[in-house]
Amino acid sequence: MSVDGDEIKVKHGPDHPLSVGWTRSQIMTLFEEPGKPLTLESGGILRNVETEYETYGHLNDSASNVILVCHALTGDAHAAGWDLNPVGPLREFRKNKPGWWDSMIGPGKAIDTRRFFVVCVNVLGSCYGSTGPGSINPETGRPFGLAFPVVTVGDWARAQMELLTRLGVQRIYSVVGGSMGGQIGLELALAYPDRVASVIILSAGHRVTSQGLAFNAVGRHAILNDPNFLSGDYYGGPPPVAGLAVARMMAQITYLSEESLGYKFGRRLRGKDSPDFTLTGIEFEMESYLNHQAASFVRRYDANSYLYMTRAMDYYEAAEKWGGGDLTKTAERLKARTMVVSFSSDWLFPPELCRELVSAMCRAGRPVSYLNIPSRYGHDAFLVETEAVRRLITVFLKD
Repeated sequence: MSVDGDEIKVKHGPDHPLSVGWTRSQIMTLFEEPGKPLTLESGGILRNVETEYETYGHLNDSASNVILVCHALTGDAHAAGWDLNPVGPLREFRKNKPGWWDSMIGPGKAIDTRRFFVVCVNVLGSCYGSTGPGSINPETGRPFGLAFPVVTVGDWARAQMELLTRLGVQRIYSVVGGSMGGQIGLELALAYPDRVASVIILSAGHRVTSQGLAFNAVGRHAILNDPNFLSGDYYGGPPPVAGLAVARMMAQITYLSEESLGYKFGRRLRGKDSPDFTLTGIEFEMESYLNHQAASFVRRYDANSYLYMTRAMDYYEAAEKWGGGDLTKTAERLKARTMVVSFSSDWLFPPELCRELVSAMCRAGRPVSYLNIPSRYGHDAFLVETEAVRRLITVFLKD
């Protein structure tokens, strides 16, 4: 997910009537009771799991107006408004910027905070406030590093449902997520069919493609082979920024499309009319863009978290988990009214993959609507095609 794509424009500030205004994240400790740890799908055990989240709007008396927004790969809990006190690696990134989905969340917007109580939770294993590999391991007094257990989409869903339960929420009006967030939304609807009334899945499906697996593998390879990686125990020293930069560059290519890259950069040279015939310098605008994305990313993200996040996405296969490999049988578990949205030029979660899920739901007789939006923006379209996505969400949530 490209949360800092340059097509995402700031429309208004924190004092605008359509903004949720200034926000502050909260931390809740989960699975802290003796004898009740979080047992992960990988077999690992975690206790006292710190979970960062933000809320917007007000919970009604029946706790029936909750929308859970699930962030994508390198996103965080700050989905809307303006962060009152950004800390750590997010300080520079959030400065003078609204939340990553501010265009959709707020009074009078598609996810209307005058009507809904909106919750966004940072996933387990991230580096943005929730317990992850950079957190202190209570057994050693040092950061976990690769001693942190492997987490899955199912673990994320369970932790987020636990947090909502603590907030007094038994049934979610709708779960909304794009990319990795769409995987979490689908998993919540499958794991808790009686607690999820509806789900909106944007640019996501029941699994990643073979190409998606391949790109994630190359990104992890770059990190693991960075000389500064030190088997994940690099905290307190220079981090593996070279490997993480390559991983980000690889990922950034998958978020776009040939058409969008051609429109933005084409084969234009960087600040000159003819090449310098150099192997080491930046010749093309495309190279400059990828370098900029990488430089920004390594200042705010942890390499270990990137390993855990991409691996969790890779492992997710809804049909294998819930239907013994049968996607139609898997879809029979669903009770949630569902909308699936794909984008024509998305090759990370391509339209044909989304249609596999939709077709299975139709065969299972489950309520589903589907739309493939023509777009040149590739996977990032779910963040960039603001007006089309706004209209779809607005109509869906009115039903």
